[in-house]
Amino acid sequence: MKIQDVINALEKLANPFLQESYDNCGLLTGNNQWQCTGVLCTLDCIEKVVDEAITKKCNLIVAHHPIIFSGLKKLSTNHYVERTIIKAIKNDIAIYAIHTNLDNIKHGVNKIIADKLGLQNQQILSSKAKQLIKLIVFVPIDYTNKLKDAIFNAGGGNIGNYNECSYSTEGIGTFKASEGTNPFTGKIGERHNEKETKLEVIFPVWLQNEIIEAMKNAHPYEEIAYDLIAVENQYQDVGSGIIGNLPHPKDEKLFLAEIKDIFGLQAIKHTPLLGKKIEKIAVCGGSGSFLINKAKAAKTDFFITSDIKYHEFFEVDDALVLADIGHWESEQFTPNLLLEFLQAKFPTFAVLKSEVYTNPARYFF
Repeated sequence: MKIQDVINALEKLANPFLQESYDNCGLLTGNNQWQCTGVLCTLDCIEKVVDEAITKKCNLIVAHHPIIFSGLKKLSTNHYVERTIIKAIKNDIAIYAIHTNLDNIKHGVNKIIADKLGLQNQQILSSKAKQLIKLIVFVPIDYTNKLKDAIFNAGGGNIGNYNECSYSTEGIGTFKASEGTNPFTGKIGERHNEKETKLEVIFPVWLQNEIIEAMKNAHPYEEIAYDLIAVENQYQDVGSGIIGNLPHPKDEKLFLAEIKDIFGLQAIKHTPLLGKKIEKIAVCGGSGSFLINKAKAAKTDFFITSDIKYHEFFEVDDALVLADIGHWESEQFTPNLLLEFLQAKFPTFAVLKSEVYTNPARYFF
């Protein structure tokens, strides 16, 4: 198996198109055509993780955080990033990062947090717009179902928890085939009327090539009439954070104690408690201060995230309780997600979870 086979699986889970503009996902070192000897899943790829990969004979490290985040101007041994990259290259270790694209999918980083807390009715807190395309294609009526099947199998027609969604209308299409053509029906040089279905299906932007290829392979016409229209709607399966409900309202202090236990925390930094039962919870793994106003607008009782700056705590303005549980702490279960996903995809292949504790922060009590 080649490293590219693993990459293909990861990019079906979380397409690189979904990464934020500031991010640096993808293959950071190595060659995607190398034979893969094993995969090591980690939150952070630091020098000790590369050492572990060498010891365990894994030549692919799949990390959530990209070790190369901004541009490198030199490769010396004066910085931990440079040392890590040098060691990986010297030992033919490929490093692949799957970061904000994994944050931005409904079944990614934030779902793990929501599941750990037992949240029900989970939804994306801040969904993204301009992630969808509508395909409109005209096809002979007798070929409508064949075309639908091809488009659905390629990933089209999914809306929330529904799949194989489409809309069809029937009408009459006309065309005149010129010399040198090979029309599916009708005669060259004569206008032909054909009963056709106008088929409409939406799909994510990043599936466009696959959808169009599937459509062309299933369509009987030599020249296919179709339109691609950008959809401005919010895409409810893609975006930042997750919101959900506790099974039953809980006391604030009891909930804080549960968070501390679930995430193995030594302390939780939070805004003043509001003295009420809580039920609606928002979560965002990693740095989530940009979602404070979204959490307020959604009328959540609690927002759990990390990396909150001093003045950002004032932003909640007693509308909810904001809890900062730490960056590593909030994302510590992400390697498990990667491990379980890849083990399911490649059950007979060595996929391991790193044993290196990469949290750079400590607490003194």
